[in-house]
Amino acid sequence: MIKALIFDFDGLVLDTETPEYQTWQSIYAEFGKTLTMENWGQIIGGTAASDFHPLTHLEELTGRSLADFGIESRVREESMQTILAAKPRPGVLETLETAQRLGLRLAVASSSPHEWVDGHLQRLGLFHYFETVQCSEDVSRTKPEPELFLAAQTKLGVGTHEALVFEDSPNGVLAANRAGIRVVAIPNPVTTHLDFPPASLMLAEMSDLPLEQLLQKLS
Repeated sequence: MIKALIFDFDGLVLDTETPEYQTWQSIYAEFGKTLTMENWGQIIGGTAASDFHPLTHLEELTGRSLADFGIESRVREESMQTILAAKPRPGVLETLETAQRLGLRLAVASSSPHEWVDGHLQRLGLFHYFETVQCSEDVSRTKPEPELFLAAQTKLGVGTHEALVFEDSPNGVLAANRAGIRVVAIPNPVTTHLDFPPASLMLAEMSDLPLEQLLQKLS
């Protein structure tokens, strides 16, 4: 019986990944280069398995230092404008409300830092739904390693067989699999183009299957 739900944040609760990818794409294009999804996909949902960094990669492609262009500051500023105007992805609020009504225990497990995740959850009015928020500072290795999900599961006081993860990225699904926790994959507009490891269920949007029906399907 599922007693707890563990949510990724970036790309799952709030689509923070599409704005950042699109901003980097624009910058690459200004230098006559292309940022492929194969490259970008290495860092979505966690960095533990990849040394890829878009600025370093662009410098390698152009054969020059780009330190004086303020590129990373520009990416933060331009993508943040879009992110701050965004709302939670479809079905997120309804799922949280239903989970609360059903008495399920809730957590967030994200490879991003607390300042980022907690801040956005509070801004969106969602922070109070979660008993615990586990972020990059709380573990030694982020996704695709299982530590974040195992930390969240432990904090919630349930067994791995009693938890269910919601993820939007291949790295996140792999981390859940390694943790031995069932996972529902819900790709975002960027990760939908990537190959995913096996998941218990895959949805286009969280709103496609109401939580009570989803739990029945996985029971």
